[in-house]
Amino acid sequence: MQDVLRDLKRMVGIGMAWWDRKPGERKQWVLEPLVGVGPLRFGMSPDQVATALHGAIAYVSQGLGSGIGWGCYSDWGMTAVYGEDSGLVAVAIDAMDGPLVRLRDVELIARVPSEACSAIHALARREGASVRVNWSGDPEVAAWGVSMGASLELSLSPDVEGYLQRQDTMVTHALLTSADLAEDPYGAKPIIQWRDVRGEEPNTGTWPVKAEQDRLRWGWTPLERIGPLRYGMSPYQVAAALNEEPAARHGRYPFGRPWESPGEWILLEDRFDTAGVTAHYAGGRGVYPVLGAVTVQGRIGPQVEHEGIPLIGMPITAVDAALIQHTEERETGLVFGCGGDLGLDGLNMYVRATRAGDAVISEARFCQEDWEDHG
Repeated sequence: MQDVLRDLKRMVGIGMAWWDRKPGERKQWVLEPLVGVGPLRFGMSPDQVATALHGAIAYVSQGLGSGIGWGCYSDWGMTAVYGEDSGLVAVAIDAMDGPLVRLRDVELIARVPSEACSAIHALARREGASVRVNWSGDPEVAAWGVSMGASLELSLSPDVEGYLQRQDTMVTHALLTSADLAEDPYGAKPIIQWRDVRGEEPNTGTWPVKAEQDRLRWGWTPLERIGPLRYGMSPYQVAAALNEEPAARHGRYPFGRPWESPGEWILLEDRFDTAGVTAHYAGGRGVYPVLGAVTVQGRIGPQVEHEGIPLIGMPITAVDAALIQHTEERETGLVFGCGGDLGLDGLNMYVRATRAGDAVISEARFCQEDWEDHG
């Protein structure tokens, strides 16, 4: 059982330290804008960062000590990002297990996003700083080297010891940068090496949610089709079935992998903003893309049910509880996808959590039989 729980903790991407940490044990750090945070100073080497963190080990890392790189210090709930000279240029603080960072009189971490946003704007007005909206729809202040974000809140289950459950709320995390990265943190090469968000859909800071009575109702035949979409369709057939051209297309060129040589662009997914779905394609070099999975978007997508359980646009805790009860009553199994997404054994469907401002609602990915859910 402990091995299963450890795997689940890794899937939802939280540090092992948070799992065992008692309430009130989180570190309290102060941000000195563009200079450093807590015991860390921008410009430190990886060895100096480890020393400042009392010998902490980066359990997940890339390129440490070789120029641009990063290291995730799970026991501290933070990631250190390094520039070309292996000097510290940014610190990412986790929402759930990172230190609680204070800027002047404003607490930045583990807060309700809208409350943190209001406090940041008030402080910025007092100091004459400019606040903009970053790629995730959260406040960003270049004068302080602060770029905010939000993560799904998680908690230990009161019913099952050691089990982590999703909540219906978001809590804040932050990326804190040196002066060199402050003007465009997520466009800077060191940050791109750590987390490349250039393919993400930019958010304006609003999260409109379609009312339940305004949503279409789609049927679902597991492993075969969802609504008017049948697995195996071409991208042209998908667009025709939805009577809509894609608002955005994502793909890649087959460069940079040892087993691939340069070739034509490979389509991975199409996003349809009117229908409220994303089509994911199976394919590859020399193979025409065909529909392999469909994500029904939580905020605006059609409603889909499974044996009376509405799966889309609902509080995530309600859907999780309903699916667990469903499996208990029918003695079937649960499966977990990337990020702790919950599904029913044999259906290749995963209920995912998506942000709706301060809240979290459900969306779902429906897949063909041989499709692996990649998050």
